[in-house]
Amino acid sequence: MKTSILKSRLCERSLDWFGTVKRLLGAIAVAFILLSGVVAMPESAQAYPFWAQENYEAPREATGRIVCANCHLAEKPTYIEVPQSVKPDSVFKAVVKVPYDLDADQVLGDGSKGGLNVGAVLMLPEGFKLAPPERIPEDIKEEVGSTYFLPYSEEQDNILLVGPVPGEQYQEIVFPILSPDPAQDRNIKFGKYSVHVGGNRGRGQVYPTGLNSNNGAIKSTATGTITAISALDAGGYDITVTAEDGTAESVSVPAGPELIVSEGDEVTAGGLLTTDPNVGGFGQMDTEIVLQSPGRIKGLMAFLAAVMLTQIMLVLKKKQVERVQAAEGLSL
Repeated sequence: MKTSILKSRLCERSLDWFGTVKRLLGAIAVAFILLSGVVAMPESAQAYPFWAQENYEAPREATGRIVCANCHLAEKPTYIEVPQSVKPDSVFKAVVKVPYDLDADQVLGDGSKGGLNVGAVLMLPEGFKLAPPERIPEDIKEEVGSTYFLPYSEEQDNILLVGPVPGEQYQEIVFPILSPDPAQDRNIKFGKYSVHVGGNRGRGQVYPTGLNSNNGAIKSTATGTITAISALDAGGYDITVTAEDGTAESVSVPAGPELIVSEGDEVTAGGLLTTDPNVGGFGQMDTEIVLQSPGRIKGLMAFLAAVMLTQIMLVLKKKQVERVQAAEGLSL
């Protein structure tokens, strides 16, 4: 009996050890897949709108600046078109324009050249949200196409994200929006509201971690003479700057930016060593939209109709008086 119990315990320990090893191997496999994905597809980890979603509770800071500007340092224009006023519980479109030169190519993570992607974040007033598919009219559906919209969070469905998407196809991004109904939500009031939009094109100059990307000019970190420039196997260069006192400092240049210096050149701290490969940038725009009450519109139309009727009656009365005066003049 003791032998059977001992064998049972040894079997249980073996199973526990096997399960532990299996879980450990599974974790190693997952980590390997993630790391290999980062290496094989470096462009997937760029500063696009979803990075703001992961790092900030709200995409707009107290200063009014949208946080995408923390990574996309270059400034480019972004435009938005919305109706001046909308009725409650109605679907309308907000058109965000992210223009850039379609002939421009950006530097990719591996140093090669490629087309620009675009992204946008649209901050709507409280209560406004993405229209459900069954409520979107056919003409707006055609303009929206296959664009994928992502809410900023479960609590902030009035903030919508798009991107990265190919810039050649999405110079204009159409958002189908459903306006709220104050009759169904007491927190919603008729009136004027602010709308904020941010749009980027191309890669950022800074990663969300704070590290610089290869999509920017590289500067010297020391003053002195360039004594060596070594090409790296993975792309890029290693530049040695030697100061007057003989101390040497190495500056790493990633693949992508082109060198504008050569051995023997004198440089200063903060001086440019490469060209600036960036062709993209970020821009934001603020506008307003009015949630209009149908009752107010009807009241305004009734008022205008009454004013017009009054004016017509005054004109007719004036004509009548003139005719009476003319008749009395003839009788005299």
